[in-house]
This record gives sequence, structure tokens and C-alpha cells, in this order.
Amino acid sequence: MRTYRDLFRVPEFTPLFLTSAAQVAAQTVSGLALGTLIHTATGSPLLAALAMFGPSLAQVTGAATLLAAADRLPPRAALTGLSLLFGLGTAAQATPGLPVPALFAIVLGLGAVFALGGGVRYGLLNEVLAKDGYLLGRSALNMATGATQICGFAVGGALVTVLSPRGTLLTGAALYLAAAAVARFGLSRRPARGNGRPSITLTWRNNALLWSSGPRRRVYLALWVPNGLIVGCESLYVPYAPQHAGLLFACGALGMLAGDILVGRYVPRQWRQRLGVPLCLLLAAPYLIFALRPALISAMAAVVLATTGYAANLLFQERLLVLTPHELSGHALGLHSSGMLAMQGVGATLAGAVAQYTSPSTGMAVMAAASLAVTLALAPGLASPGQRRVLR
Repeated sequence: MRTYRDLFRVPEFTPLFLTSAAQVAAQTVSGLALGTLIHTATGSPLLAALAMFGPSLAQVTGAATLLAAADRLPPRAALTGLSLLFGLGTAAQATPGLPVPALFAIVLGLGAVFALGGGVRYGLLNEVLAKDGYLLGRSALNMATGATQICGFAVGGALVTVLSPRGTLLTGAALYLAAAAVARFGLSRRPARGNGRPSITLTWRNNALLWSSGPRRRVYLALWVPNGLIVGCESLYVPYAPQHAGLLFACGALGMLAGDILVGRYVPRQWRQRLGVPLCLLLAAPYLIFALRPALISAMAAVVLATTGYAANLLFQERLLVLTPHELSGHALGLHSSGMLAMQGVGATLAGAVAQYTSPSTGMAVMAAASLAVTLALAPGLASPGQRRVLR
């Protein structure tokens, strides 16, 4: 499988792609609406931010309790049921007079369940595509997610103005219901990949099993830590350049898109094992220039160059699947997704703390240096056998 056109010739890829895009659109629109609703009700920027990004941190709970179900539920039924649950939960948030603590209870509950959704979705992607198609398929989903988020924030802002935050939440609920319909009628019925009943104990056991392997553990660290530290750099765009933060975010989206296309479409298989570490280094190194407070054009160029390095995630996900039994593939990918989002929250917190006592530019440079140090420490264990001989 070599081209994006080949992907859409696979019968089940298109409905899976549309289901994922509809869920991202619903999450983006409803998150913006909920943040606006909370800020209007409380006047608190912190609570508004938690309303929008709290679900990412709540995924840690889902990863610790629910992920065993990712491989032990029929994928079509699971994706349909989860979309219905998200739709109902989002509609409940639009209830007039609902207390703020109740809103947050729903937000955190749905955030925990999102961890399971990621495991089911990416595990099914690995099944639907040919053995060598996962990287290209995940690249397509990543690009769709970025484009959908950009459009979702723009459309969501307009809907909040025209319909009100509660009306926008109901729109998000409708998008979740549309995702449920596409999953139910577009995907084929498949059995669960694993046997047995899901449970919290089984989730812990599988997490321990996945973490017990040295090669898998190093891949997880490479997926989580360098990425999360650089998201900390991105979290400082606004204090670094308040008038131009939007341009820096747009440059980041452009770099990520370019990296996904280059790695997903054009990098030959024989190079993939060698490019993960260099891309992680590329992800961090350009941010060192921010210690010098560069002019806007230089800063934009550095961001575009750096964010192409996010494509390392595609290569390390492919390696993770090679190292993981098929019956645990959904669990393994769900653990990656949840851990990555949690580490991004940690990275943003650390960057904010450094910037608070120094400056945004210093904070970005410090986080970039930390990311480089982590990548260099992991590099010997991430090298392919041929590379290890060179490193020694």
C-alpha cells in the first residue's frame, strides 16, 4: 500500500476515516462551546481551560482502568456505542441550570472513556489495512484530525455566536450521533481480537505486560516524552508573541502536515527504522533559537522545521506494533495515545513553570534542551541492530 488513493480503495477505511473525523469535529466544537459556557458562568480562565483540555488528562484514568476492553469488544459495536455515549454526554452538558461541578463530572467521565475509544479505533485501523498499511493510514487520520480541528475551531466560534454555547453543544452531540451512524452502517461486523472479559485487573496486567519489555518501554518513552516536552514549547506561543501566536500555531500545523505526508507517503520501508531518532532531534533542536528571541520570520521558520519532526511518532507507532502481539494491539495503541496526551499536559505545565520564573523564550529553550537530552539518552536502545554496531 503506497498511496493515499490506495487507502480509500480499502472498503472499511472510508467509514473509519469519516467516523474519526466526525468525532474530532464533535470534540472540537463542543470543547470550545463548553469552555465558553464555563467562562461565562464563572469568569475563571483556569476553569475554562480545564473544561477544554481536562479530558486529555482524564485519559490517564481510562488507560489505567478501561483499556483491556479495546481488544475484547467487537470494534463496530464499540465505536458505535462510544459515539452514542459521547453524544448523550455532550447533550447533557447543554442542560440549562446544570451546576458547574456536574459539568466537570461529565467532562472527566467522558475524558476517561476517550482512552478506550482511541484503542478501539487504532486497533481496528491495524486490522482493516494490510500489514504494511498502518503507517500510511495513521498519517491520513493525523492529517484529517489537524484539518478538522482548524475548521472545527473556526466553525465552533461562529456557532457559539449564532446559536449560543448550549446550541453549539447540541451541534456537537449531533455530530457524535452522525459518527455512530457511520460506524454502525459503514463498518463490517468483526469479532473481538482478544478473548476473555475486560476488567480493571486485566487492564493493569496488560499495562504491566506491555511495560515489562525493554524494547517496548523505550518506544513508549520515545513516543511520550520528547513529544510532550515540545508541546510545552508550543504552550508558550501566546506569552512569547501575543500578537502573532496564531501564525506560530499555523506554522506548527503546516510542519506537522508536511512531516506526515513525507514520512507516511514517501519514506521507503528500509529507512524507517533509522529516521525515528533523527526526527525526534529535529523536533527539538530548532526551538533552541528561541533563547535568542528571534525575529518573527525566523521564529516561524524554526517552528515549521521543528514540527515536521512530529512524524517520528508514526515510525515509533509502527515499531510498537511490530513488538506487540496482535491481540494486544488496540490496548498498546490506546496506552500510547493516553500517555502521549497526559505527557503533553505535563510538558505544558513544566514549561509554564519555567517561563513564570524566567521568560517565555527561556522556557522554550529549556524544554527543547530537555527533549534533546531525553532523545539522546534513549537513542542507543532505539537503534536498529545495524545502527547499534555503529553506535558502539
